[in-house]
Amino acid sequence: MDPDIEEKLLTNGKAQEGFPGEEKLKDRLWSETKKMWKVAGPAIFTRFSSFGVNVISQAFVGHIGATELAAYALVVTVFLRFANGILDMWPIVKLSLSSGAMLCLELWYNTVLILLTGNMENAEVAIDALSICLNINGWEMMISLGFLAAASVQVSNELGRGNSKAARFSIVNIVLTSFAIGFVLFIFFLFFRGRLAYIFTESTEVAVAVAGLSPLLALSILMNSVQPVLSGVAVGAGWQSIVAYVNIACYYLVGVPVGVVLGYVFNLQVKGVWIGMLFGTLVQTLVLIIITCKTDWDNQVSIAHKRLNKWFVEAEEPNSNQHGV
Repeated sequence: MDPDIEEKLLTNGKAQEGFPGEEKLKDRLWSETKKMWKVAGPAIFTRFSSFGVNVISQAFVGHIGATELAAYALVVTVFLRFANGILDMWPIVKLSLSSGAMLCLELWYNTVLILLTGNMENAEVAIDALSICLNINGWEMMISLGFLAAASVQVSNELGRGNSKAARFSIVNIVLTSFAIGFVLFIFFLFFRGRLAYIFTESTEVAVAVAGLSPLLALSILMNSVQPVLSGVAVGAGWQSIVAYVNIACYYLVGVPVGVVLGYVFNLQVKGVWIGMLFGTLVQTLVLIIITCKTDWDNQVSIAHKRLNKWFVEAEEPNSNQHGV
């Protein structure tokens, strides 16, 4: 056979098996984007619509009165989110304790912010404003959690196929897509600021407080567009235990103490607590970026194959007696 023809056949064969080969960047990007949205699209729709019920309910309750809005915030944001942390966690615990702990620590982090705000000056207005911001932030985070699912599936699939380059490409594509959406929302909330508060309340005092927190809300949305996706990469690569420890250290040993100091000692009130907790999220994001960038993805392929081989069972060869029969 002509060597040139043989080389082309080998190249096409690799491309058909899922390896990029000489595939153009435009084609690779389109292919990866379709794969991403097949997972992220339904996940985002389901989570976004489900969480939207809470946001719409808060909008109705807020127009009844400021006290009712604060009560609703305590019930939904604190008690319901604590309960949801245990109920999202239980199905995952059966597969992996570290995965459940990782997600639970994520869900409970913002709940701590509401608890710390309850003892501050003018607590009713503070809780009203903060609950509005956190619900908007949580609603947007449903988009990021959809990308978390996509990152987890894509990374695990590519590592299982032995394609480390495709795994890296998927990570970059999903992170940049999520960040682009987050950046648009970042600009949107910086522009509208307190005007969005009138969807949830008729109180001018609460609207002014929301306007003061809007820059922190916008910054939180921007950071949340990257951090959950990196957590999804960790799930896909099997680093759940590492991320659980990172969450504990960054959230509860860095973010919460810094927030308490800024809020109570430096008397920055709600802003101080939120700044401290955003600092914890920033540290966590930077740690996950460093871990992801420093990872030897070829080695991760080998690790993934070892895990698969643990459960691989070879087909039994038929006995010669059966052939005779």
